[in-house]
Amino acid sequence: MAVMANNKDAKNSMDTSKYVRYTSEQVEALERVYSECPKPSSLRRQQLIRECPILSNIEPKQIKVWFQNRRCREKQRKEASRLQTVNRKLTAMNKLLMEENDRLQKQVSQLVYENGYMRQQLQNASVAATDTSCESVVTSGQHQHNPTPQHPPRDASPAGLLSIAEETLAEFLSKAKGAAVDWVQMPGMKPGPDSIGIVAISNTCNGVAARACGLVGLDPTKVAEILKDRPSWLRDCRCLDVLTAFPTGNGGTIELLYMQTYAATTLASARDFWTLRYTTVLEDGSLVVCERSLTGTQSGPNMPSVQHFVRAQMLASGYLIRPCEGGGCIIHIVDHMDLEPWTVPEVIRPLYESSAVLAQKMTITALRHLRQVAQEVSGEVVLGWGRQPAALRAFSQRLCRGFNDAVNGFVDDGWSLLGSDGVEDVIIAINSSPSKLLGSQLASSDGLSALNGGILCAKASMLLQNVPPALLVRFLREHRSEWADCNIDAYSSATMKANAYNVPGSLGGITGSQVILPLAHTVEHEEFLEVIKLEGHGLTHEEALLSKDMFLLQLCNGIDEHAAGFCAQLVFAPIDASFADDAPLLPSGFRVIPLESGSDASPPNRTLDLASALEVGSAGTRTSGDSGANSNLRSVLTIAFQFTYESHLRENVAAMARQYVRTVVASVQRVAMALAPSRLSSHVGPRPPPGTPEALTLARWICQSYRLHIGVDLFRADCEASESVLKLLWHHSDAIMCCSVKSLPVFTFANQAGLDMLETTLVALQDISLDKILDENGRKSFFTDYGQIIQQGYAYLPAGICLSSMGRPASYDRAIAWKVLNDEDSTHCIVFMFVNWSFM
Repeated sequence: MAVMANNKDAKNSMDTSKYVRYTSEQVEALERVYSECPKPSSLRRQQLIRECPILSNIEPKQIKVWFQNRRCREKQRKEASRLQTVNRKLTAMNKLLMEENDRLQKQVSQLVYENGYMRQQLQNASVAATDTSCESVVTSGQHQHNPTPQHPPRDASPAGLLSIAEETLAEFLSKAKGAAVDWVQMPGMKPGPDSIGIVAISNTCNGVAARACGLVGLDPTKVAEILKDRPSWLRDCRCLDVLTAFPTGNGGTIELLYMQTYAATTLASARDFWTLRYTTVLEDGSLVVCERSLTGTQSGPNMPSVQHFVRAQMLASGYLIRPCEGGGCIIHIVDHMDLEPWTVPEVIRPLYESSAVLAQKMTITALRHLRQVAQEVSGEVVLGWGRQPAALRAFSQRLCRGFNDAVNGFVDDGWSLLGSDGVEDVIIAINSSPSKLLGSQLASSDGLSALNGGILCAKASMLLQNVPPALLVRFLREHRSEWADCNIDAYSSATMKANAYNVPGSLGGITGSQVILPLAHTVEHEEFLEVIKLEGHGLTHEEALLSKDMFLLQLCNGIDEHAAGFCAQLVFAPIDASFADDAPLLPSGFRVIPLESGSDASPPNRTLDLASALEVGSAGTRTSGDSGANSNLRSVLTIAFQFTYESHLRENVAAMARQYVRTVVASVQRVAMALAPSRLSSHVGPRPPPGTPEALTLARWICQSYRLHIGVDLFRADCEASESVLKLLWHHSDAIMCCSVKSLPVFTFANQAGLDMLETTLVALQDISLDKILDENGRKSFFTDYGQIIQQGYAYLPAGICLSSMGRPASYDRAIAWKVLNDEDSTHCIVFMFVNWSFM
């Protein structure tokens, strides 16, 4: 009996420990702790039992189980909420796709009907060519298809503006629903639950037009508020002024707007718009914001033209915002403009004639911005450095705005052109009133407030061929030392310090390495905001004591080759270590804009190393698809660098800035040549890449000529195969280079060691002449022995020094030069072999 009693007590004790019923007070106490620490340690749980008498009858193990169950319930609740959100998103996307499918089916039916009608008319015309009745039928049919609109009389009165607004609304809704414009799906944009949306561009219409529809996790009123504030998300919008606004009788609002937009390059003028914006609610509860330009032909109010701006026209455009069940909304965006392309140079005219550019520049940008804000509101965006998303977006906006101001140089901002040095490749503009640009930020900086001078901008634009913009900008971002000058960076960073303005050259030789510290990125990783830390290392003990780390705030976008983007750009500005929210920014940087609407995709494994070349054999031979994909790619590069100056040093800073930008342009050209696909050109001369038949033949000629003139083999006698000879030549430790036989000899081919010594690539090799590489003694020796090389076939040159394309000296013990004979025994080129070379 005692044993049975003990078993019963043990069972009751086990049941009691297994199942615990908590009171409401106990649950409330546990919930308070859970909100502060969802996973408390054992010591924290014991402390909780001691501090809360109401929990004293509960064992620590049971407290641990409660927290485990609570975390599990929280996880299940979040997962259920996520699945509900995904379900709502898929339902809305399904509805959107069904609507788009219905529209396309109607469009197909209309095209089939028109095709049959035209076939019938052509048949009738062929049977009865003299019968004019067919012409009348066709003509009448065209008049019925495109009736001439009859506009009621309108003026600047509220009634007249309401008439214009109602007409704008009808035209916009027609475009938003897929009519009125011949829409085609934008290349590379595939609709789906995780896509940015359904994007279409105009096939043929007046001007350029883009249409998009997508899902947004925000309320319709919030979406309308964000989109109407165009300067907050459209980087090309300089200003948007609401000159007048009044309500309409149907509950809507009419506004008269004046908007200015930046020019993307120094080669074009900025645009401005004079528009009417109409906001109203439809019968089905949808919110509409539509807009169009006011012109003199509409008998509405007119806005006089503004100097240095080209008046562009906005046709019926806007936003249709439809609420979804369970929150969020479906938004339809239409952008339709006539950007007056005839006013820009022909080379950049595609930027103003391409609907794809408009879609990337405005339509997709609007959807991306809404999606980014929705992610931030939902708390899905995790940021470091203690910065709020709005503050980081403000930094990005200020960097882009400052760079656009520098590129455009508006007179009303205080910019004026400075006289050139006779060469018009670099434009120098000065601003003696920086307060117009920086405003209240000027007072927040001790350096700028003490500045007795202004801001100077050196800028230039150039055309690039066959260089993917994303690849070029990515190289400029990751290899800053290839183009930047540490002294100039030090001078720019002095902007943040009081009384620290000097002309570069007196700062000493400071070198440093670059460290990228990420700040934030957008949802689709098409834009990165980061801090660049330039670590200062002095070359001498005194410089080491003075050298300090420098910081740059940098914005990089468009480096993803697969994302649809208007351009690729790298913009940066010096900041101090405190990195205050109101820190003044003087942005500088690069912008590369493709002039073709096609994709500039490049294989992701393309190298970013300037000194690298193609490997020998099939593995390293570039495929035809790689070369062909970029064979006609053109882009325009715009460079702008801003500096501060004191009044008495203005001319010195201007000369420094002009020379620095020219140096950067030369560096970028060299980088672009190295990154471009290698293509043979008949007028350049023999420049075959390794692995091609031309390279195999050249390797054979080099070895045969060496054996013929000098009497020994360059390589082992058992290497008879041409591919083996080429491989040995390519990997030879001595620098071997082929030089053309011309009045101005240039290098046409080099092995890997030769490219390393010259610090170049096969593509950029053609731009290097022999007289730029050999020093004075080397040139004298070469010209003295040139006759011997041609007559005897070879010559030995003494030790000397070469200069690489980067200006670095490389010494060699001796050099051998011999002429290469082709199969017809005529001189093809001269080969140099620099033995035991090394950088000094």
